[in-house]
Amino acid sequence: MFRTALRNVLAHKARLLMTVLAVTLGVAFVSGTLVFTDTLQKSLSSQSAKSYDGVAVSVSSHGQTRGENGQREGDPGIGQATLDKVAQSAGVASVTGRVTGFAGIGDENGKLIGQGWQNAGSNFAPGKDGKDPRSTFTDGSGPVKADQIALDKDSAAAGNYKVGDKVRVATKGPVKEYTLSGVFTTEDGAVKAGGSLVLFTTPVAQEMFLKPGFYQELTVAAKAGTSPDKLLADLTPLLGKNATAQTGTALAAQQAKDIQQGLSGMSNMLLAFAGISLFVGVFLIYNTFTMLVSQRTKELALLRAVGAARGQVMRSVLSEALVVGLISAAIGLVTGIGLAVGMRSAMSSFGAKVPGGDLVISPATIVWALVIGVVVTVIAAVLPAWRTGRIAPVAAMGSAHLPASSKSLVVRNVIGCILGALGVGGTLLGVSTGGSDGRMLIAAGAFFLLIGLIVLLPLLSLPVIGALRPPLQKIFGVPGKLAAQNAVRNPRRTAVTAASLAIGLTLVTTLSVLGITMGKAIDRLSTDNIKADYRVSMSEGVRGGGLDKSVPETLAKAQGVKEVSAVSEGSFQVKGDYRSTSGVNPATIGDLLNLEVTSGSLSSLGKGEIAVSDKEATKQQLSVGSTLDAKFDDGKTGPLKVGAVFKSLDELVSPYLADTKLLSAHADELYVRYVYVNTSAGASTAGQQAVVDALGKNPAMTVATQQDMRDELGGIINIALNIMYGLLGMALIISVLGVVNTLAMSVFERTQEIGMLRAIGLDRGRVKNMIRLEAVVISLFGALLGVGIGVFLAWAVGSTLSDTVPGYALVLPWDRIGIFLLLAGVVGVLAAMWPARSAARLNMLTAIKTE
Repeated sequence: MFRTALRNVLAHKARLLMTVLAVTLGVAFVSGTLVFTDTLQKSLSSQSAKSYDGVAVSVSSHGQTRGENGQREGDPGIGQATLDKVAQSAGVASVTGRVTGFAGIGDENGKLIGQGWQNAGSNFAPGKDGKDPRSTFTDGSGPVKADQIALDKDSAAAGNYKVGDKVRVATKGPVKEYTLSGVFTTEDGAVKAGGSLVLFTTPVAQEMFLKPGFYQELTVAAKAGTSPDKLLADLTPLLGKNATAQTGTALAAQQAKDIQQGLSGMSNMLLAFAGISLFVGVFLIYNTFTMLVSQRTKELALLRAVGAARGQVMRSVLSEALVVGLISAAIGLVTGIGLAVGMRSAMSSFGAKVPGGDLVISPATIVWALVIGVVVTVIAAVLPAWRTGRIAPVAAMGSAHLPASSKSLVVRNVIGCILGALGVGGTLLGVSTGGSDGRMLIAAGAFFLLIGLIVLLPLLSLPVIGALRPPLQKIFGVPGKLAAQNAVRNPRRTAVTAASLAIGLTLVTTLSVLGITMGKAIDRLSTDNIKADYRVSMSEGVRGGGLDKSVPETLAKAQGVKEVSAVSEGSFQVKGDYRSTSGVNPATIGDLLNLEVTSGSLSSLGKGEIAVSDKEATKQQLSVGSTLDAKFDDGKTGPLKVGAVFKSLDELVSPYLADTKLLSAHADELYVRYVYVNTSAGASTAGQQAVVDALGKNPAMTVATQQDMRDELGGIINIALNIMYGLLGMALIISVLGVVNTLAMSVFERTQEIGMLRAIGLDRGRVKNMIRLEAVVISLFGALLGVGIGVFLAWAVGSTLSDTVPGYALVLPWDRIGIFLLLAGVVGVLAAMWPARSAARLNMLTAIKTE
């Protein structure tokens, strides 16, 4: 029986090739993702470990902590006295103190060099030999004066800087100019990953990033014969409670673990693509084996007649699936390895530095590829194999095709209705519940709804495709009428074929409607609620992300700037409950943001009072004149009077507003996320340039117009949509294969019928039109259902977002929906090319004699 299975595989190479391709796509995504992430993880971990070569023990500071009274306690870092104690400890060969923070440089055009979150500044810390173990200078030397810096080699080359040049260094405050004293190479992980490293003298770095005389980290080298663990035990008692130590090996292992966790998001996204591809491919595999079994009904019946048991026939079909699965897995694994190589090259082409190294093809990856390829194929073939075993030899010998019993369709429809009702009910319950809990219910409802749809597709095909028959007949005549009739001749097969498109378009339509609607809401948010000409912020990805408190002060004094207000983040406590508060400038915030006051006045902020959003006021039962017993960050307490209630702007400010001066009086440093600015020149090129000049042309800061703000948030949505459109493309490819299979089977079953149609006058052209229209009808059937359910789910999810997204109102992107339906039609036309050509070329006399 196994030899029979192998012969059958070889006898239907073209048909099974489609199944192989469908499974290969999914396996390739899985294996490619695993190879790529394993390779990247090993490369980054190896690179990280190199940066700790020679480090026996690393000591890290916790910084200051808050006591019970709210006051900051302890040192801000590791003091010089502690460093000296460590240096004098037995077994210590050398110790180096480090401080690190954000520092970036611009190229000739003022654009920030490197990736923002990896732009670092640190201190040049030479040992007794005058060399810093972290840096190897290729030109010049390390900085020794306060106005000198050193740059990593790649950043210096990118900015075309040479020793002796003046370099403008960007921090969270105003740009400062330094003289380049040297250029170095380093194993620093941030630089290797595409960032930049600026070295200052130790006093300058301490003043800039921490506090004079203190370090964030100590790296300790051991004397010969001293183990890291012994040194760690000796140094721990010297550190106090605000610092911890670990061996360099342990630190490298921890960073490797962090790298693995950081890559998990990308890995999960790519694996989701693979999962959807495999899920859609199941329908194609099922259809393929159903078709092959139907074509070989007499052959299988003959096997039964000469003594093959029902189980043997089933195992024969499953053996074919096993062979196809193994072939698909092998091809998918090889394709996935190539995909991993391409992904690594793509990252490099986008400017991300990927450490070199060999591809990592772990045994687990090979096992997963084989298991997924085989399991998916065999599971999809189980039902056709089971049906094969149930066919009686005599009945099979007398019929080339046995339709499903009406009883089985009735049972199927009942099950489908139950699942669909659960899906709709769960979705509507999620709408009424709202919030994140509601979205979880909607996700569960969507699952049952899609499964119910798949089960009910045979039933739904009859009325939906029946409604298309009159226009098809009117426009295309006899071929149109026959196409509509043929599309519902075998509802099961039509349903399985349409399912892949329905699932793909459900997902894409849901995301498209939500994305477009969110984009419109965000557009209204910035247009309606931001009156400022410009918004100043740190460039995307800059570590820390907050602006220095000097930025609004600098802008307020700049020529051409009319109004300025920072929006700082702070808080206070009321009976142990933290209240998120935005610090603003009371004199100007009303001219920069559209804060609609429902009672009281924003001018009260200047008197030390606070403003509360209407939602928060309702929740906490507050009104103008109410008093809160507040506890501030520094532990001090005092009453806060409500001086105004304003309409909530959750995306722009916190539920509470206070004068920045009030919050600053109780906090060491506020986090300044944005600074809004109005200029005398208004929203113009000259006005924007005035703000840029006032900031010293700082490459680490962004001066955004209102259009820039809309584009920034819209860009995130577009990226997500483009990912989903890639998913649609994958579903379309598999759907093409599925429609080809269905039409090929339809042509096979109707060989005699097609011969008769040719004999009574239906020419080759109209035969081709009939097959093409049948394909288009099946594709549009799946597309219409997918779009309909997608819109329903988008409405449901959007209903749970309307309370948190100001101005949310459902928008149906008719243009994109039209494109989706057009693509479905194109899928049908493309898929019909080979079957239509085969049908048209049939010899009518031979076809008429076919049983």
